Amino acid sequence: PDIDVDFEHERREEVIQYLYAKYGRHRAAIAATVITYHPRSAIRDVGKALGLDGLQVDRMARAMQWWDGRDVEDARVREAGLEPANPTVARCLNMVRELVGFPRHLSQHVGGFVIARRSLAELVPVENAAMEDRTVIQWDKDDLDDLGLLKVDVLALGMLTAIRRAMDLVNEYRARAVPMHARPLALSSASDRPLALDTLPPEDPATYAMISRADTVGVFQIESRAQMAMLPRMKPRNYYDLVIEVAIIRPGPIQGDMVHPYLRRRSGEEPVTYPSDEVRGVLERTLGVPIFQEQVMQLAIVAAGFTPGEADRLRRAMAAWKRRGGPGPFRGRLLRGIADRGSQE
Repeated sequence: PDIDVDFEHERREEVIQYLYAKYGRHRAAIAATVITYHPRSAIRDVGKALGLDGLQVDRMARAMQWWDGRDVEDARVREAGLEPANPTVARCLNMVRELVGFPRHLSQHVGGFVIARRSLAELVPVENAAMEDRTVIQWDKDDLDDLGLLKVDVLALGMLTAIRRAMDLVNEYRARAVPMHARPLALSSASDRPLALDTLPPEDPATYAMISRADTVGVFQIESRAQMAMLPRMKPRNYYDLVIEVAIIRPGPIQGDMVHPYLRRRSGEEPVTYPSDEVRGVLERTLGVPIFQEQVMQLAIVAAGFTPGEADRLRRAMAAWKRRGGPGPFRGRLLRGIADRGSQE
């Protein structure tokens, strides 16, 4: 399972130590991230190893641009005022090109916490982290996924801290403005309760009107330029609309041409149709357009006859397309399953 849990970023260490205490340090550890060489880091390390002038190495490293990817272009070296044909520079560049993409060191994953049924040291190599009271598995999340170990992402979210502080400020202001003992008995019990997430009024029309105007600067998740461009077109009216709004402005739905069909169906410009009642049950809430990974899994089951295990492997292949080349191996199975079940219907 893919489990992500967000906590206030100021309390993340508290959560991590709770997990260690709850499950035992022998059964819980943080996943590693393998940091690989990129052109800049490779140039700096190779230049230092070869004893090159520090200023020249720094100039050459700064000339490399992220949009060049892993390429080390001679033109960039010339921009730094160095000649690639120079024997010393050429030797450095040859070593750099061999080193790019090679592992440099292990770091801690931003939130991946591994919990095992028995001692982790029996399954994977574990080491002490540089930070006190932390242990780290020497494998990254992809290795752990292949092994089948449970990983829970304990993520630190600054916005949760900001929300908690805002509520504290509001409650403090209320207490100063009208002390509890001085409030009239006619006040409702709800107004006497401190402001908290569970006391906020749900589905507030004024809030959705503000969101539909794209007045969302500083509003977590829907403050990007892409989100602000979509909000007036979609005009979310409830919480589930916001769920779709956040999910649809992502590379998968955009590249899969799911955005415009959904908007046309939402505005009534295009009819909403389903090939079968089973597919309707999966896609009805998103107007016949698959937006969520869970919908893709369910579609594979009801439309192509996948087992739940096969559908989960399809989801994982889609999520790991950069590393494993995408869901290509499932294409034939999908098409055959859809054709077979379509002929049966």
